[in-house]
Amino acid sequence: MNWAVLFEPDNLAMYLRGLWGTFSMLMGLLAAGGVAGVVFALMLTSRSWLLRKLASMFTYFVRGTPLLIQIYLIYFGIAQLAWVQALWDDIWPLMWFKSALFCAMLAFSMNHAGYLAEILAGAIRDTGKGEIEAAYAMGMGRWQVMRRVILPGALRRALPAYSNEVMQMMHGTSLAFTVPGLMELTSAARKINSDYYLTFEAFLFAALLYLVITFALMGLFRLAERRYTRYLDPRAA
Repeated sequence: MNWAVLFEPDNLAMYLRGLWGTFSMLMGLLAAGGVAGVVFALMLTSRSWLLRKLASMFTYFVRGTPLLIQIYLIYFGIAQLAWVQALWDDIWPLMWFKSALFCAMLAFSMNHAGYLAEILAGAIRDTGKGEIEAAYAMGMGRWQVMRRVILPGALRRALPAYSNEVMQMMHGTSLAFTVPGLMELTSAARKINSDYYLTFEAFLFAALLYLVITFALMGLFRLAERRYTRYLDPRAA
């Protein structure tokens, strides 16, 4: 075993770039996927049959197929189509498919949105009828009730399940190594392994860094749960 190689300045800097890449992708997918997830959750709980059906088809596809396949479909599928490449210099939305990072982030964000939509939709459906009736009795409109009563309560109830989804997406960013040119923790470990044939050391060090991120996120979510979901704990009653 040769751990000293990992702490050489160039190799350690590669891991730090990979750590930053993992963190950056996680923050990006949580932001984009979070917005899309709320939209799809509202569609899933909409009175419109068409909106519910469209959202259900999206979440069914996302949750029914592996994330790796979704990355392949976007980067090695859509982005490699001849007509897409022929038009991406002229049509604004298509130009983004030139970027490997965009393709990976699109797959990650869609996957996160699909799971978050189902989590949040379930929390919305669990809203007490008494809360809704009280809000209407105070003269609130439908969207006021959704914005001021239903969504805030649903977000609190969904927080424990959402924290697990964030952990899974953080680990899911390791699949970005399949997209050429992207640097994250798993990509850094693969590069060290290919250069020095230190499989155990390279990937174990990456695993330790993933654990650091995981425990940091767990701590943040525990603090958030204590603050926002304490009223749901029967022991606190």
